[in-house]
Amino acid sequence: MPGAKAAAASFLLLAAGALSTGALAQGSCAKPIYLTFDTGHMGVAPLIAEVLKRQDVRVTFFAAAEPTQTGGDSLDSQWAPWWKVRAAEGHEFASHTYDHAYWRGDIKGMAPRFRIQPSAGAFAGRQFTWDAEQYCANIAKASDRLQHITGKKPLPLFRAPGGKTSPKLLATAKACGYEHVGWAPAGFLGDELPSEKFSNEKLLQQALERIQPGDILVAHLGIWSRKDPWAPAVLEPLIVGLKAKGFCFETLRQHPAYRAWIASHS
Repeated sequence: MPGAKAAAASFLLLAAGALSTGALAQGSCAKPIYLTFDTGHMGVAPLIAEVLKRQDVRVTFFAAAEPTQTGGDSLDSQWAPWWKVRAAEGHEFASHTYDHAYWRGDIKGMAPRFRIQPSAGAFAGRQFTWDAEQYCANIAKASDRLQHITGKKPLPLFRAPGGKTSPKLLATAKACGYEHVGWAPAGFLGDELPSEKFSNEKLLQQALERIQPGDILVAHLGIWSRKDPWAPAVLEPLIVGLKAKGFCFETLRQHPAYRAWIASHS
């Protein structure tokens, strides 16, 4: 779209000016933000990787074995080389549950049990009752698969699909070694919202106005429902614009809320 291209050009010029005056040169990260990506159909994954490399930005990927545009899933052998290169570039990884398993409710009783609905895998769309062992196994399965294909141990973190949890679910995951990671209100970048109501230009402007130091940001490696994809129009202008405002990007390994947990569970 012309508006998105103009915005990209404007923010690239802004960053160039900031770099020429040394505004972005800093020995430490005084205004950190934490960009994260959940998996999706992977259609924009190559583009996202190119932007991150060009902008020298490290992020944290939360991965599930979700259906892709090429007919497999996001953790299959076709995508293994893509993940391996991201590991070599210094990105971090964590679980998004293997079957992109949504929490739908707690089951009453002494032992933790949950209503779970996977949106990926052989049982996508069906609801099940999982106990703590089953839920933890699904978190671990994604983490183990990531380690197998990248050769890098994922962080002891996870993100529940949709960010949907309960105190009992969080306690269960923590007991089996996984701390949950959500996102800041301003960090919801809107790439899964309908483009008819939330244009890329609007989402870019909103993010640049609202994001604050310390925020965790979330986007996806492909959203089936959005007609005007977010990443090609917004990702690079957003990164450039945030850098020009003095923000710097870190992975969740450096996040103050998770550093101690990661150190003690690695």
